[in-house]
Amino acid sequence: MTDTKSATSKTIKGRTGDWEIVMGLEIHAQVASKAKLFSGAAVGFGAGPNEQVSLVDAGFPGMLPTLNKHCVEQAVKTGLGLRAQINRRSQFDRKNYFYPDLPTGYQISQLYYPIVGEGVVEVEAEDGSFFNVGIERLHLEQDAGKLIHDLSPTESYVDLNRAGTALMEIVSRPDLRTPDEAVAYVKKIRTILIYLGTCDGDMEKGNLRADVNVSVCRAGNYDKFKETGDFGYLGTRCEIKNVNSFRFISQAIQYEARRQIEILEDGGSITQETRLYDPTAGETRSMRSKEEAQDYRYFPDPDLLPLDLEEAWIAEIKASLPELPDDKRKRLMADYGLSQYDAIVLISEQAKADYFEAAAKGRDAKLVSNWVTNEVSARLAAEGKDFSENTLPAAHVAQLVELIETNVISSKIAKEVFDHVWNGEGSPAEVVEKHGLKQVTDTGAIEKAVDEIIAANPDKAAAVADKPQAIGWFVGQVMKATGGKANPAAVNDILKAKLGL
Repeated sequence: MTDTKSATSKTIKGRTGDWEIVMGLEIHAQVASKAKLFSGAAVGFGAGPNEQVSLVDAGFPGMLPTLNKHCVEQAVKTGLGLRAQINRRSQFDRKNYFYPDLPTGYQISQLYYPIVGEGVVEVEAEDGSFFNVGIERLHLEQDAGKLIHDLSPTESYVDLNRAGTALMEIVSRPDLRTPDEAVAYVKKIRTILIYLGTCDGDMEKGNLRADVNVSVCRAGNYDKFKETGDFGYLGTRCEIKNVNSFRFISQAIQYEARRQIEILEDGGSITQETRLYDPTAGETRSMRSKEEAQDYRYFPDPDLLPLDLEEAWIAEIKASLPELPDDKRKRLMADYGLSQYDAIVLISEQAKADYFEAAAKGRDAKLVSNWVTNEVSARLAAEGKDFSENTLPAAHVAQLVELIETNVISSKIAKEVFDHVWNGEGSPAEVVEKHGLKQVTDTGAIEKAVDEIIAANPDKAAAVADKPQAIGWFVGQVMKATGGKANPAAVNDILKAKLGL
C-alpha cells in the first residue's frame, strides 16, 4: 500500500533523526523506428521468437553495423524537445559484458561523447507548482535480447527480436527529492516523447522504462551538495533496474529509501549495487554489485566512425518540431482563458488537447474543457481506451455545449443527451429532438406547475418565509413535475416571486 505522506515529503523520520531522499533517473525510451539501430531488421511488438533478427543482430562474424539515420534524427529531435545541447560530434563505444542475450559480447552505446548534452525539463507537481530537473545527457544505444525462463524447468530460451533495437537513454541530474516528483518527471518525459513522435511511451510493452538511482542522506546535506557540488554529502546510491509503471516507481523508491535508512541507523553501510523491484512482494532485491565504467572496458567502436552532424541539418529538425507541451499549456491558457490546472490536464495527452481545440471553436472553452476532461475521458477510461482511440466527433461535444449555452437543454439534461450520443444514437441535436429533451422555457407552463405545487403544500409555502433555504424542496418538485426539463433559473425566479422571497 502506498504511503501518501512519504510519497510527497522531502524528509523521512527515522529512529535517530530526519533523512532526505535523493534520486536521479535513467529513462530508457525505445526509438520510434521501423528498423534497428545498426541493421535493417524490423522492429515491432508481437512477432514470433527470433523472427526479427539480422546477421548483425545475431553477432555473426564479419557482419558490420550500419547506422540508421532516422534513429539519429529522432535522438536529435528529442534533445531539442528537452531543450538540451545537441553535440555536433559524438562517438559510439563498445560496452563489454557477456550474457546469453547479447550475441556479440558487447553493447554499442555512447559513454564519452553522447549525441545530446545538458538540458532542463520543467515538471508540473501534483499541487500545480513547477520544479526543474536537469538533464545530464541523452545517448543512443542498442537493446539486448530477452531470456525466457518459464518454457522449461531445465533450460532458458533466447529471443533476439529486441537485440539491436534503438534506445535513447535519458539521464537526469540528482534533482528529484520525492517519489511523487520522480513519477511526475517520468510522466513529463513520456508526454514530451509522445508529442515529438520519437517514442510511443508504451510502458506495458517495455518501450519506456526507468532505472531509478536512490540514496539517502541526513537532513540538510542535500542543500550542502547543491551549494558545493560535493557528492560526499550524499549517500551511496543503489540502482533499481527496469521499472515499467508509475505506481511501481513510487513504491520501489519508498521501499528502497526505508531499507537504506534502517541499515544506516543500525550502524551498517550501503553497498552500491543494482537491485530489482518485486511488485508482488513490494520490495527491492539485490541483483548484482554495481559495475563502474572500467568494469565494462569501454573503448570507441572500431566499426563506426565518429558521428558529425551539420548545423543546417539540426536547424532543419528544429524547424520541424511540433508545439511542445509547455508551449501548448501556455497558449491554451492565453487563447482560451483556461486555468493552469485545466490546461495541464488537457495537454497530458496530445490527442486530448487537439480534440479540445477542435470542439472549442466559438464555444465556451471552460465548458468544453469540462466535457472533454470529465465525461469523454471517463467513458474512454471505463472502456480501457486511450484518448487517441476516441471515436466521438469533436463536433458532437461542440454542439452539446452550444445547446447548453442557448438554453435549449440544461446541464442536467445534457448528461442524459450525452448518454444517448455516446451510445451512437446520433448528434446531440438529433437526440434532443428524438427523445423530446428540450428545456421548458415557457414561463407560463413553469408558472402553472409552481402554482399547483404551492396550492398542494400551503404549510411548506408558509414556512419558506422563516426558512428561505426550504425553497430547494419546491425547485425539486417543479423539476420533477416537468420531467427535469424546466429551466432551473426560471424556476427559481418564479418561485421567489410567488413565495415572496
